Amino acid sequence: MRQLQINDKVIDDSSNCYVIAEIGHNHQGDLEQCKRMFAAAAQAGASAVKLQKRDNRSLFTRAAYEQVYNSENAFGATYGEHRQALEFDRAQYSELQQYAKELRIDFFATAFDLPSLDFLLELDVPALKIASGDLKSVHLLRAAARSGKPLIVSTGASDLVDVQRANEVLSSEGASFALLQCTAGYPPEYEELDLAVITTYRELFPGVVVGYSGHDSGIAMATAAYVLGARVVEKHFTLNRALKGTDQAFSLEPVGMRKLVRDLQRTRTAMGDGVKRRHDSEVLPGQKMGKKLVAARDLAPGHVITEQDVAYKSPGDGMYPYQLDQVLGRTLTRGLAEEQSFSPDVLVAVP
Repeated sequence: MRQLQINDKVIDDSSNCYVIAEIGHNHQGDLEQCKRMFAAAAQAGASAVKLQKRDNRSLFTRAAYEQVYNSENAFGATYGEHRQALEFDRAQYSELQQYAKELRIDFFATAFDLPSLDFLLELDVPALKIASGDLKSVHLLRAAARSGKPLIVSTGASDLVDVQRANEVLSSEGASFALLQCTAGYPPEYEELDLAVITTYRELFPGVVVGYSGHDSGIAMATAAYVLGARVVEKHFTLNRALKGTDQAFSLEPVGMRKLVRDLQRTRTAMGDGVKRRHDSEVLPGQKMGKKLVAARDLAPGHVITEQDVAYKSPGDGMYPYQLDQVLGRTLTRGLAEEQSFSPDVLVAVP
């Protein structure tokens, strides 16, 4: 049975979707703004809020760290300065962790390197995220698996061989994890989303919870993913899409996050249990739209019914059209006026 537990939330095929509000660095390095985002995500009904943790000095090459960064979204003159401006320190993470507990929302982060993994483990976060870019980083996968924390692993910018390798590494370490279909475009085209891969993952990895990390705009694809079997959905989150930052434009604002959570919960309810049934709410509409068997013309007692004697009329509050063989060839025990309903009590078989 595929199952993943994060804090008190059990994620499986019968559960509501576990919705992650990916804040990333949309907080712009502002602790108070980040807390406002936590509160907005919690109010919208998200299951978790997530940041990204990098040890920038050890993560990037010296050339990458020191390169001039002229982007309109830059928070520093070099790429390293930009990344550092968006990082929170231990005291800030601890403050955010306490605030998330007060809001009763799960809080964890993506570990982009081993020092960041150690940082998050020292905070005792309830789960760890592994980004698409690290699906090939078997050293990081193995270390995260050995932590014993539940893992959420995105699979963008990869092929099936990469996903199978990661699954083998994590499974060999006894990890509890989810694999998220993801396309690492920012944002991707709709024809690049490959939602059917969710079905592929469910078939190939029957013991693994499957999810969807969506960089697409809007909420419709997440509900489609849930129908296909995704039980973890991650969407980027912001307070205002016009804010400075590369991820802001395709992130959900609070209203969008609230609608996403609402629609995912409605989708779970609407899917039902697979049993086709007629509901009480359908009885009257069914009669109004349905048809019954009636006399096509005035018929005398003793008449033997032929097809020419039968018409199909609404409402459907009598014998149904599929019961025609119970009418044809029978004799009337009493006369019927035109459009009067046939019923078993006025019909007898011909001796």
